[in-house]
Amino acid sequence: MAEIIGSSSAPSSTTAEQPVGSANRKDRFPALDGLRAVGALAVVTTHAGFHSGESVNGSFAGLLARLDVGVPIFFVVSGYLLYRPHALARMTLASPPRMRRYFLHRALRILPALWIAVLAAYLLLPHDAIGPVEYLYIGGFVQVYSLRPSVPGLTQMWSLTAEVAFYLLLPLLAAGLAWVPGKPRQWSVRASRALLWAVPVSLSWIVWSFLRGEGYQNLWLPAFIGWFGLGMILAVWNVARGMGLRKESSLDHLANAPGTCIATAGALYLLMSTRIAGPYDLAATTLTSALVKNIGYAAIAGLLVLPAINPKALRTPFVKHLGTGIAGWLGDISYGIFAYHLVALGLVELFLEHEAFGGDFLQLLVGTLVLTIPMAWLSYRFIERPVMMLGRGDTAARPRTAAGRRHVAGATASAGRSQAKN
Repeated sequence: MAEIIGSSSAPSSTTAEQPVGSANRKDRFPALDGLRAVGALAVVTTHAGFHSGESVNGSFAGLLARLDVGVPIFFVVSGYLLYRPHALARMTLASPPRMRRYFLHRALRILPALWIAVLAAYLLLPHDAIGPVEYLYIGGFVQVYSLRPSVPGLTQMWSLTAEVAFYLLLPLLAAGLAWVPGKPRQWSVRASRALLWAVPVSLSWIVWSFLRGEGYQNLWLPAFIGWFGLGMILAVWNVARGMGLRKESSLDHLANAPGTCIATAGALYLLMSTRIAGPYDLAATTLTSALVKNIGYAAIAGLLVLPAINPKALRTPFVKHLGTGIAGWLGDISYGIFAYHLVALGLVELFLEHEAFGGDFLQLLVGTLVLTIPMAWLSYRFIERPVMMLGRGDTAARPRTAAGRRHVAGATASAGRSQAKN
């Protein structure tokens, strides 16, 4: 952790920092698109595993159950991309991002697909005992703040509620951190130290919600602020290294070795797939398991994001392919995959006359993906992307070539698949 924070002392004249890549608001991180696709597909798979019962009592129950690690991947990526423009502005003494533009872009990115998913769940899935007001709660991001029944096709939206809460909090956090004194080098160290407090805040909140024993406080933003905070710390590190404000350290060596990062994340994932991180079903967990899971998931997500934001690692084949081809395309539509997949899963269950925990994992997974991916693409192509372009005053035609799509999507699609920078 000290390598991420760095030292505020002046550099030696014989160990001048070498800038890594660049540091400006137009920087893109295409590998993060692929990571968002990985996160979305992980969430789809774990839900198919749960509905089939395979993640509860199957041969690979632990591996399937812990694929909810896709959620911290989303949160770390969001913390990184959304805070990076603020860190860059503070270290270059430039004007911070405009809040009106920021909130408009967030709303245009999140609301269309959410409201489509809510409407689809209401119209297409059985909900005899659930009234329309429950759908309105979800559409307004408030369902976790009181005891509400689970709504078929929309139970994953608790994480979107936490993300939206972070969107609202981020300007205040950024403004407070901007007041941290010091020149750019000193500020980067002090801001990173301040952001480290997000971890004990998360763990303290988990302890409090566990002791309270009622309500959904364990799903509120404070429980996950450590994951967002990790992304913010990585944003500070990335900008500081890009500007040559930090000396090369062991963290750079780790970031330059994506294979090591992935292998370490995989080893941690195997550890988390045991009961040490809690039960595989919805049974109550222990406090120790909840804390271990929160920390372990943060480490896994951080290890996966680190090489994806390091310019040197971007030249390695694995990381390079995360932002191109099928991975990049799935990254474009990853939010739609997340938003619609439980509606699709519910429809597949109706078609198969599937009973809860009745097996058929592969049928459920394949059927869900077959429905979800086209739904997500159609939504992105004809609703989400046009809405984002309209909000940005961009009416340019969509390029037909893959290279053209990658170029134009940099300014618009990254607002969704990689969480827009400003």
